[in-house]
Amino acid sequence: MQHRNFRLLWGGQSLSLTGTMMQNATVLWHVSLLAGDQKALALGTVGLVRVVPILLCALLGGAIADAFDRRKTMLVTQGAMAVFAAVLALVTLFGASDLASVYLLTALTAAASAFDGPARTSLVPTLVRREHLSNAVTLNKMLFQVTSVVGPAAAGLALVFLDIGWIYAINAVSFVAVFAALLAMRDVPARTASERAPVSVRAVADGLRFVFGTPLIRSTMLLDFVACFFCSATALLPIFAQDVLQVGPVGYGWLCAAPAVGAVVTSAILVRQERRITHRGRMLLWTVAVYGAATVAFGLSENFVLTLLCLAVVGAADTVNMVLRNVIRQLHTPDALRGRMVGVNLVFAQGGPQLGELEAGVVAQMFGPVVSVVTGGLGCLLATGWMVWNCPVLRRYRHITDAEPAPARVVPMPSGPAPVRTMPGRTASSG
Repeated sequence: MQHRNFRLLWGGQSLSLTGTMMQNATVLWHVSLLAGDQKALALGTVGLVRVVPILLCALLGGAIADAFDRRKTMLVTQGAMAVFAAVLALVTLFGASDLASVYLLTALTAAASAFDGPARTSLVPTLVRREHLSNAVTLNKMLFQVTSVVGPAAAGLALVFLDIGWIYAINAVSFVAVFAALLAMRDVPARTASERAPVSVRAVADGLRFVFGTPLIRSTMLLDFVACFFCSATALLPIFAQDVLQVGPVGYGWLCAAPAVGAVVTSAILVRQERRITHRGRMLLWTVAVYGAATVAFGLSENFVLTLLCLAVVGAADTVNMVLRNVIRQLHTPDALRGRMVGVNLVFAQGGPQLGELEAGVVAQMFGPVVSVVTGGLGCLLATGWMVWNCPVLRRYRHITDAEPAPARVVPMPSGPAPVRTMPGRTASSG
């Protein structure tokens, strides 16, 4: 937090992400009300309409993040998401919403996020020093999880007192905080023309070659995909709240927030302890296994408190493996390729859960929500076992000092105070 620009972005996102999490939870509730008897399939379709734009736009979004000013790119993408939230609010408040309109605006928001994600994630390493990057990643994850607690819980309460459209309107207004933070930033390290790759098919291909040619990064992305594909149970939470546990909208809000409660506690510990984890690869694989086992327990539970505890464990395990994955990728990726790496990762990280939501919805429609969640958790455990057997580079990965290059050294100048370039996009004063 000593870095002013990081502090600005973190603070702005704290408000904006709260609004986004409110909208995400509300969309699922809204769809369940509009769909009638087909709500399981309709909820799964939300994942489909989110993943298709991501698959189509993420690689291009990564190339744009490496070609243009990332801060300015975020201003455009955040503005687009604010407009889509406002339109969804107006359509709903005037009683014109149906499944088609909700799906369309959800898909447009996902498309904008496919351009926003690479720019935002690639911007963060330029706002902090390298030795603080793992803490920055952990703090961003903590922020995401805190807003995942506050947002759905607030949505659950708001659904009791407000029309659904007003929740969408709150989200639209929340983007102002990010605009203000981005405009207030000063002295963001600029990249030279030689450090920017033009947007082209070749640039996208270079990003794909880098990711798939780096076994460590490739294996973390594959693990992310299979885990999220099989454990996308959150899409079915409205059904568990309404039919299995019968806890209503307020209980639904707490079910949505429970994974984030576990994640927040875990994140607070990781801020200080992450760099002490020596066997990072083993820890990553173990936490994914815990993630799958907790999902199985959640599916079998018929008690509200026990279900909350299972979901909290899901969030805690997800936090550890997500932080470790992100730190590994950021430290192993050159800045010139960082946007494209994030774009490829979006296909895995967002494609997995969204396709998983569709799979969960189809299975729940055919066999019931409990079967869908339990079989998904078992699938995650089997996939993790396969990764342990087939990815020795990930299993053996240890602490940064064992596998990664040392931070770039500051080279002193013979005279004068002019800056000396030591890393892409960074400068250091002489002496």
